Amino acid sequence: MSHLHADLVGTGRPRFAFLHGLFGRGRNWTQIASALADAGYPAVLFDLPDHGGSSWTASFSYPRMAETVAEEIDARLGSAARLLLVGHSMGGKVAMLTALAHPELVRGLVVVDIAPGRSAQVDTFGPLVAAMRSLDLATLASRAEADERLRAAVPDDAVRLFLLQNLRRKGGWHWQPNLAMLGDSLDEIGGWPDVGTASYPGPVLWLTGERSPYCRPEHEPEMRRLFPAVRKVVVPGAGHWVHADAPSVVISELLAFAEASAR
Repeated sequence: MSHLHADLVGTGRPRFAFLHGLFGRGRNWTQIASALADAGYPAVLFDLPDHGGSSWTASFSYPRMAETVAEEIDARLGSAARLLLVGHSMGGKVAMLTALAHPELVRGLVVVDIAPGRSAQVDTFGPLVAAMRSLDLATLASRAEADERLRAAVPDDAVRLFLLQNLRRKGGWHWQPNLAMLGDSLDEIGGWPDVGTASYPGPVLWLTGERSPYCRPEHEPEMRRLFPAVRKVVVPGAGHWVHADAPSVVISELLAFAEASAR
């Protein structure tokens, strides 16, 4: 079994678990999780396989990632964990599959700006991966220099900062995620496995960004087939990184979802 690094936010038994997107890490959700913990809902933030402090794998597989998450939840919290599972983008697909395969672990599901289908937008990561791979780490003197070298290929400051969180210096500079495997697997990451006739009966909150192209009208029938109790909320003005663009809205929606799920 792959080892998943996890950060706990708050004290006591976690009520929420968070799964990040491609080239992210659990700590990307710290601001949201801290607000939930302050309201009495502790959280666990997982680094998915091949990301952050978690183990690397030889190949990319959504079903295998979901099984790893389920095993980790079971090992940490027991088979009756009944967590509120939140996943963004790639992590949203993992969260959906975890709920479909292991509904006993998931009291409620929150899917953030992703759909159960092909995500062609993942192709936009191709140039980002190429830029990361082209960075000559052997001659790199500092993180500031890495930022400067990436600027031409990745002009968006927020995206560049997001990528550079993965750069580590321990015995020389290196990328912490499994860059080679993930970069070669963008087609699989953009895909969605066949789940047959499975469905998840529990409550589902589908948070999407108003300005994001990831969730489209043609995705809704499959989302409602798999998750008949889904409620869709479009967050005004938000793009794909809904939790970064509108944290107060996301916190409010998650608190309301937690309170409703407790009743």
